[in-house]
Amino acid sequence: MNTDNILENKYKKLSELLSGMGNAVLAFSGGVDSSLLLYAAAKSIKESLLVVTFKTPYSPQSEIKAALKLVESFGVRHLVIETDLPDFLQNNPPERCYLCKKYLFGKLLEIAADNSISHVIDGSNVDDLGDYRPGRKAIKELGIESPLLAAGFSKQDIRDVSRIKGLDTWDTPAGACLLTRIPHGNFVEESELLKIDKGEQLIRSIGFPAVRLRSHGRLARIEVPSEEVAGLCSALLESSLSPEIKALGYDHVTVDIDGYRMGSLNKIDKKYS
Repeated sequence: MNTDNILENKYKKLSELLSGMGNAVLAFSGGVDSSLLLYAAAKSIKESLLVVTFKTPYSPQSEIKAALKLVESFGVRHLVIETDLPDFLQNNPPERCYLCKKYLFGKLLEIAADNSISHVIDGSNVDDLGDYRPGRKAIKELGIESPLLAAGFSKQDIRDVSRIKGLDTWDTPAGACLLTRIPHGNFVEESELLKIDKGEQLIRSIGFPAVRLRSHGRLARIEVPSEEVAGLCSALLESSLSPEIKALGYDHVTVDIDGYRMGSLNKIDKKYS
C-alpha cells in the first residue's frame, strides 16, 4: 500500500470516529494539529460542533489571530474565552503544562455539559506519546478524547494530509505557550510575556518563523533552527532589530549557537511524564 493510500485510510478512520461521536467540543489553538482536526470535524459534524479557543496572557497573539481567522472560514460555532494568568502558574512551576491542561480542559468539560455535548476532543497525536508531554497526563485523567491519536496520525501524517487537503497550516512551525520561554520557578509578570511575544514577532518579521525568545531577566536568548543560526546573526548585525528588542526591556540580546531545542528550559519531572 503506497503512502497516499495509508494517509487516506487514516483520514477515513478519523472521519468515521468523528461522525460516530455525533457532537463535540473541540479545543482549538490554531496549530497544525488542531487545524486538521477542525477541518475533519467541520466536514463530519459541523452543525453539532462547538470550537473553543482560550485567549490567555501566555498565548502568542499571532496564533490567536490565525485561529480566529481559520475558524471563521469554516463557518462553525466558535467560543473565545479570555482568562487571566492563574495563581498556580504565577511561579512557572515545572508541572505548569499539567496544571494548565487540567484547568483549561476542565472548563471545556463544563462547557460541554452546559451545551449537552458528549465529547471533548483535542489534537494530540502519536508523536505526543513519545515526547515529554505532562499535559497528556491531565488529558487522560479528564477523559478527553484524541481522534488524531486514535486514527494513528503522526505529526508528519498531519502535515502531509493538511497539505493534500489544501490547509495553509500544513507547514506552520510548532508552537508553544509563552511560559516555555521563562525558566521554571521565575515569577511571571504579564508584561514579560508581552515583551517576549513582541520580540518573537520582530524576529519573524525578518524571515525567521520558527523562533523562541528565552527570557532570562534582562537577557534575551534567541533560538532558531541550527541551520538558520548564522543567517540570524548576520540579519541582526545588518538590521536595527537588536536595538528594537533591547527597547522592549532587555540589556543584552544573544543568539544560541546550539539552535532551537524543544523545551530547552524544561526541568523534567517524571511524575508528570
